[in-house]
Amino acid sequence: QVQLVESGGGLVQAGASVRLSCAASGGTFSSYTMAWFRQVPGKEREFVATITWLGSTYYADSVKERFTISRDNAKNTVYLQMNSLKPEDTAVYRCAARVGLGAAVVAAYDYWGQGTQVTVSS
Repeated sequence: QVQLVESGGGLVQAGASVRLSCAASGGTFSSYTMAWFRQVPGKEREFVATITWLGSTYYADSVKERFTISRDNAKNTVYLQMNSLKPEDTAVYRCAARVGLGAAVVAAYDYWGQGTQVTVSS
């Protein structure tokens, strides 16, 4: 039973930086593709970034050059460094895990964290 727990969210001003963390347990973390998605009430979950077990990364166009995904396999943790935050980045951020190749769609991921709220004020 894979469990994912996110942390690091909060309320910040536009232009600030935040680093989110996602701690994994119950599986072989080093073999997982990991990803971050975000969601606001009434809207579909949106892809943000993904990183494979080899370290290859892929980002949504909306966050390229601002967000960086990374992982520390020794700590079973994936991170999302978010810089130059905008009000439109406000959402619940969820991490996800998949045993397989990288993917940028919700349906490809099998395990999900409960989410951490990031609110960006103007």
